[in-house]
Amino acid sequence: MTLTAVRAGAYLHHVAFESADPERLAQFYADAMDMELTKTDNEWICEGPQRRYVVRAGESRKLAYAGLACRDAEGVAELKARAEAEGLDILASPSAFFEDGAFAVRDPDGHLIAFGLAKPQKAGFKGICGPTQHLTFASLDVEAFSDFYHGKLGFALSDRVLHKDGTLATCFTRSNHEHHTIACFKSDRTGVDHHSYEAGEWDTIRDWCDHVAERNIPLMWGPGRHGPGNNLFIFIEDPDKNWIEISAELEVIHDRPVKEWLHEPRTLNLWGKAILRS
Repeated sequence: MTLTAVRAGAYLHHVAFESADPERLAQFYADAMDMELTKTDNEWICEGPQRRYVVRAGESRKLAYAGLACRDAEGVAELKARAEAEGLDILASPSAFFEDGAFAVRDPDGHLIAFGLAKPQKAGFKGICGPTQHLTFASLDVEAFSDFYHGKLGFALSDRVLHKDGTLATCFTRSNHEHHTIACFKSDRTGVDHHSYEAGEWDTIRDWCDHVAERNIPLMWGPGRHGPGNNLFIFIEDPDKNWIEISAELEVIHDRPVKEWLHEPRTLNLWGKAILRS
C-alpha cells in the first residue's frame, strides 16, 4: 500500500475549533499557549512560533477543521489524486493559512481535514517553543478511522492498542517520521480527544509547567510518559473543557514494524496514573 501522506511529508499545521464563547476561548489560548491574537470577520486566530489555533463561533468542543501542511505542491497534488482515486469527495479548503491548490476531505466521523502548502509564517513571533504536533480523536469506530487515514489517504500505522478480546482500542497514524500525526481512541462519543503541542525536550516541559502555573492553570494529568510514542507529557484543559497536551521527545520512526499494545493503564502512562477512554 502506498503511503501517500508520508510521501507528501504532511504535518499538523493548525487546528480550528468552534465555541459558544469564541472570544473567551481565543483569549485563553493567546495567554496560556503564548500566542498572538488577531480577529478576522469570522475567526479568532492565535499564532506563535510554528503553532496556530483558530476559533469560530459555534458548538463548543467541536472541531471546525484541521489543517495539514505538505512538504511541497507536488505532495498536495499527489494526496488529492489519491483521495480522488479512493472515491472521496474533494471539498474546498477552509484554511487561510494555505496557498491556492489546497483541498479538504471529511473522515468517517465527519471531521473536515484540509491539506495544502503552507504560506510562510511572518517573522517576529516570540514565546516558548512548541509547534503544533498532533490531533487525537474519540470515536465509536476506530477500525473505520484506520481504514480512512491508512487505507485511503496513505498515513502509516505506527502502533495499535488492543482490548483483551482483540478489538481495536487505539490507533496511531503518522504522515511523517514522528510517531503520530492523527490518532484515535475508542470512546462512547465522537469528537476530539485532545490536540498537542511539541515541547522538544524535558526542560521545555518544565518551562511550560511554570508558564501555566503562573496563570493558575492546574495540570489535569502528568507529567507522565506514554507507552506508544514514548513521549513525555502534561495535559491541561481549556475553558470549553477541550484537552491540551504538551509533549516532548516523541518517538521518531524510520523503519520498524507496527507495534501492538494491550489496553491497560501502563500503556497510557508508564509512570503512574492513566486516563482510560474505553
